[in-house]
This record gives sequence, structure tokens and C-alpha cells, in this order.
Amino acid sequence: MKIALVSPYDIAHPGGVVSHILALEHQFTRMGHQVRIIAPSSKKTPPVGDSFIPIGRARTIPVGGTVIRISISLRLASRIKEVLAEEKFDIIHLHEPFLPMLCSAVLRFSDTVNIGTFHACQSSPGYNFGWPISRLMLRRRRRKLIGKIAVSKTAMDFASKYVSGYYDIIPNGIDLKHFSPDVAPVDRFCDGKINILFVGRLEKRKGLNHLLNAYWRVKGEFPNSRLIIVGPGTRLRKKYEKQVRRNGLEDVVFVGYASYAELPSYYKSADIFCSPATGEESFGIVLLEAMAVGKPIVATNIEGYASVLTHGEEGLLVPPKDEKGLAQTLISLMADESLRRQMGARGMLTASEYSWEKVAQQVLAYYLRILGEPSGKENLLENETTSVSV
Repeated sequence: MKIALVSPYDIAHPGGVVSHILALEHQFTRMGHQVRIIAPSSKKTPPVGDSFIPIGRARTIPVGGTVIRISISLRLASRIKEVLAEEKFDIIHLHEPFLPMLCSAVLRFSDTVNIGTFHACQSSPGYNFGWPISRLMLRRRRRKLIGKIAVSKTAMDFASKYVSGYYDIIPNGIDLKHFSPDVAPVDRFCDGKINILFVGRLEKRKGLNHLLNAYWRVKGEFPNSRLIIVGPGTRLRKKYEKQVRRNGLEDVVFVGYASYAELPSYYKSADIFCSPATGEESFGIVLLEAMAVGKPIVATNIEGYASVLTHGEEGLLVPPKDEKGLAQTLISLMADESLRRQMGARGMLTASEYSWEKVAQQVLAYYLRILGEPSGKENLLENETTSVSV
């Protein structure tokens, strides 16, 4: 089978969607399929193999407290038509299919079987970026999607407000060879202190300010503890560092950006992984990464996280923005090493169900099912929204 995986995001700047696409490409290629990744790039020679077809130059655009890296060029049509005519794909799989400009344009010119995966929840720029033009484009092109996948029920609920019809839920995956309990920890954090780890971009919705306030209480109960903060961001980092100084907090370490290769060692160095996001998380990929390394979790009780973690099993859930509750939950777990080990072991079992091998097989089975159905079946079901876990 010849498959196109289309990303609206900069292939040279890996994030959740790009990593998802790269993993699918690797698995499908191993299965013997011919795969091409179509995406914009901010670099002339991005670190991608021969399967990559560049279309458009990615630009950094601030949107709603974060940034997206997409192509905003209006001159992609000729290159898209050329690629589609030359490659003759059996399946075109678009990730965030209505995000300007590349995915939306590929969908416009494609005359093959188009499948979309929806990753986002809540305020996705793909539906409001360039309003009202983007909404007009969405209405015209959504009928060209023959198949629709959402990475979680949260993502499906959001996407179905704009694109009605039948969805299959196929989750994100994780590389269990990369995120493994057998990796080595970071030496400088192996000094006997109880390490709490945060991994994420330093954006408001990630809730780090609430964790810092909670850690003030934690430090009072457990002086021999440390908070390790891993993730990129400059503007809010200065604010958070000022917050740490103002509160007289010790043992708060801002690591900054860590590469994909480095991340497992930080998880291995943790005694507890904490993700205090306040919302807008369609899936808990960082929770799975921590679980795969065998770490217990304290996270906020938001839909995207609760779809991955069961309270009392792999970790504990607390209400968003509840700093006192977050502190008490961390303290209780820090005081119970046996419970931490039990939750870590359960987490590894849960993470094993999300291996990329299994997820890729689910996606491929979906392709084959759609190819075997009468063309346009999805449009006949347009007024029905259903979740099917594959």
C-alpha cells in the first residue's frame, strides 16, 4: 500500500503530532508499505529520511498562549498537485486535516481516499485561524474525509462540533524500547533526595505555577526533596524563577529543553512524575512516558489524562488548580515508597497497551476497513457521531 502521512506542522521541530507521524511511518515501513511524509519545514535539510517530501516553509505563529509552526503560504497548490500526480497514493492520512495551509490544501486537491486524525481539544487554531475564511473552507472540504480518527474521546468530542460523523478512537502510542525502566538516570540527581519531575512546555495551561506553589508546602514536609522542571520556554521561565526566589524555595532545578534521546533518563531519575495541566490536553502522552519507565504519577483530573490513568492504579488524580490538594497528594505518595513501587509496576502494564506496534496495527486495520467500504459511507453517516475503540 502507498500511504501519505501529512503534517501541518514543521517536520524539523518535533512535537506531539510530528512524533506521532514519524512513529507511524517507521512502523508502516517495517510492515512493507511504501510511505511518504508530507510536511512543511523550517530547515532546508531536516533530520528526516528519504520518505520526506517537503511542501512549504514553516513559520512560527503565536496563537492563544502557545506557538504553532506551520506554513501560511498561499502558493502551495502547484507543488501539491505535482506530488499527488506523481505519487498516486492509495491512502492520504492527514493529521489535523483542516489546519491551514498544507493539510487543508492537500485535502482540496486529493482525489483518493482521505483519512483525518484529530489530535486537539478545545481551542484548536485549525478551526478559528483566519476566521471566517477557515470556517468556509472547513464546510467545503469536510465531505472529502472518508475516514475520521480521534486520539481520544476528548479529541472526538471537540472535533465533532465542527465535523460530524462516525469516528474511531485510536490513541497515541509510545516507543517502549526508548522509554524503558532499563535506562540510566541522570547522575547529578542520584543523591538520595526524593525527586518530583515535571515535563512540558513552560506555558500557562501546563500548570507549573500551581505545582510551584504546591511544592512550597511539600518542601516543608519533605526537606530532602527536589523539583526537576524539564521543558522549553523563556518568557514564563523568568516568571517562574522569580516565583521560586520570592518564596525562598530551594532544590528547584530548571533544566530547560531536553532532547527526545535525553527524556527517558529524566523520567528514570524521578521518584514521582507530576503533570498539573489545567486543561486543553486531549491525551496524556507524558503520563505514558512516565508509566513506561515505571514511575508513579500525580496528575490533574482532566479528561485527556483520565483517559490514560486510573485513579489509585497507576497514580493519583487531583482537581485542576487545587494547590493544597496537589501538595497533600504529593506528600502522601512521597511518604509511601511501597505504594510508589506498586503504582509504577501497574503503570508499566498500562503503557504496554500503547506500544507503537499495536497502535500502527490498529491504524492499518482502519485503512483496510475504509478501503473495503463503499466510497462515501462516512458522508452517509454525517449526522451520527460514534466512538469506536479499535
